Amino acid sequence: MTITLRLAVRDWDYLTPLVLGDVRSSRLELIVDRVGTLVSDLRHDEAHDAAEMSFSRYTSMCADGEGGVVGIPNFIMRGFRHRCVITRADSPIVSFDQLAGKRIGVTGWRDSGNTWTRAALRREGVGVEDAYWYAGRLTSAHPIVDRLDGFGRPGRIEAMPGERPMMELLGEGWLDAVFTPFMPDGFFGRNSGFRQVLADFRGAERDYFNAVGYVPGMHLVGIKSEIVEEHPWIAQELSDLIDESQRMWTTKRRKYADTSPWVIDELLQAAHDLPESWIDSGLAANTPMIDDFADELHAQGILSRKLTVEELFPFFAAQA
Repeated sequence: MTITLRLAVRDWDYLTPLVLGDVRSSRLELIVDRVGTLVSDLRHDEAHDAAEMSFSRYTSMCADGEGGVVGIPNFIMRGFRHRCVITRADSPIVSFDQLAGKRIGVTGWRDSGNTWTRAALRREGVGVEDAYWYAGRLTSAHPIVDRLDGFGRPGRIEAMPGERPMMELLGEGWLDAVFTPFMPDGFFGRNSGFRQVLADFRGAERDYFNAVGYVPGMHLVGIKSEIVEEHPWIAQELSDLIDESQRMWTTKRRKYADTSPWVIDELLQAAHDLPESWIDSGLAANTPMIDDFADELHAQGILSRKLTVEELFPFFAAQA
């Protein structure tokens, strides 16, 4: 019998074979919905059975004892964060340690990516208490929403004054730096007026990988608990399909490397600097990263205690 599963994910290029049906399962018919915004609460979303989820918010669900979702240790969004700290082109700030005592804007306090970025700063001696933080929208095109998520502290972690866009206040010099997962419109132009704090962010990220042994995971895949209870095989099957799509896309990308002038250079450098296992899914491959993330959430005051890997992924821990 074939089970139909509807999955909501962002438009990651490596899922193309999955979307087109080039990657299939004899037991699972997967319908992929490409969404611009993550499903807010999979447990109560009638349109989807599984979804891309924030690692941070999933961890908070586990800490609060909220069931209804089985987390799959397949980190559908991974990335280094050193590149995500930007400043003005004429700023004297060129290293993370220079951000001590400065005003830093973040797009969301509890966001997984910003948690990892603060972790990178903490390795350079700049913790939460060593800077002044402001949560807000990146540009005027982004909505005004609560980005503090209950973690505001007057004088330390606050909302952007007047909810003004952070890029405006960065340009005016009121903010010294901004954390952003995606670069704002115009950033890639020669005269944007902004740049990454670290000129050689690739070198910093390579050093980071050599120190910790992983590429940080921001989003994972979640599936409704009742589906896994009825069909225990389905969580691993879904993970395997995503992995196969990744493998097929990587092979095709290396063959059709003319999609941009120098993507071939990126492919060569990545293959040289990282082991093939950097993208591996599964609990064993990701335990060090999961453990470090749980440690960061506790150290940064987002969780009252550190959760164990087994508490976060009990279904997969039981299979080990």
